[in-house]
Amino acid sequence: MIRSRAVQPLHGLVVIDLTRYLPGPFASRELRRLGARVVRLEPPEGDPLRSLAPTWDRALNAGKESVVCDLKREPELGRALLACADVVLEGFRPGVAARLGVGPADVPETVVYCSLTGFGSEGSHALRAGHDLNYLGYAGVLADTAPALPPVQVADLAAGSLTAVAEILAALIEREHTGRGRRIELSLTHNVHRLVAHRVGGDPLPRLLTGGLACYRIYATADGRWLTVGSLEERFFRRLCELVGREDLVERQYDPAAQEELGNALAEIFAAKPLATWLELFDGEDVSVGPVATLEEAAAEFGTADDGEPVALGAHTDAWRRELGFSA
Repeated sequence: MIRSRAVQPLHGLVVIDLTRYLPGPFASRELRRLGARVVRLEPPEGDPLRSLAPTWDRALNAGKESVVCDLKREPELGRALLACADVVLEGFRPGVAARLGVGPADVPETVVYCSLTGFGSEGSHALRAGHDLNYLGYAGVLADTAPALPPVQVADLAAGSLTAVAEILAALIEREHTGRGRRIELSLTHNVHRLVAHRVGGDPLPRLLTGGLACYRIYATADGRWLTVGSLEERFFRRLCELVGREDLVERQYDPAAQEELGNALAEIFAAKPLATWLELFDGEDVSVGPVATLEEAAAEFGTADDGEPVALGAHTDAWRRELGFSA
């Protein structure tokens, strides 16, 4: 993300993050990136992500503060911390936060309180356990590509984290006018269905962007690498065919009956040379073709340096307890 470090629109705001694993921590990381002070309220054993995926935990939570609190034994500490918040993020199953004494009714009316849920707080699925893959399955997102696993957690990160950030920012703007916070409840399943809902009425061609068109696929190259071909526009596909010496393929670009034959022809073409050769050929050309980069290659070109340090579990507990009037 390209953004001036001098621009910190959320500077001075405090976010208390009660969430665990992926969606909530990703959201609070984005709020921290925008300048907010983020405090993780963790159980005595810590966020399970610390032990399950330590490198992920460091990437998502570096630079945040960590306060340990057993909410079942000391809910008043949790409430006192939440009283200092501008924003609260929680990801318990519906009703659990309230039972622990840190629900939306337990915070000042100025707080923007955001709950991340799998299915919302009502309906037959409300209390159902689930993870990203389950939400994608329920939402119809996987219908074209199952049993292949999606390479990124779209329900968690797009329908959950980024939607939470957008809703929180809108609520903070609203608070500037009203002086009041807002209660936000997000269903990852409902939100991720919105990402495919435009397809419910049908695709212009079957599986338009999920493998149905030969001009929009991923092809193997001679060196075991992969090439992304996204030449949807006629002029892009025409130029691609010219460059590979197969102008005869152009007229069949959108013919439903020709997609298998066209795909086989393109697969044979791209399998004949290594990835670097194809990238050199297409460089500077309007063909919408690119590599399947490794994570390391992508990080080297597009990654941004993390400006936060890893934080030990409970590193800020004593300081916050003193500030809030609790014994250390």
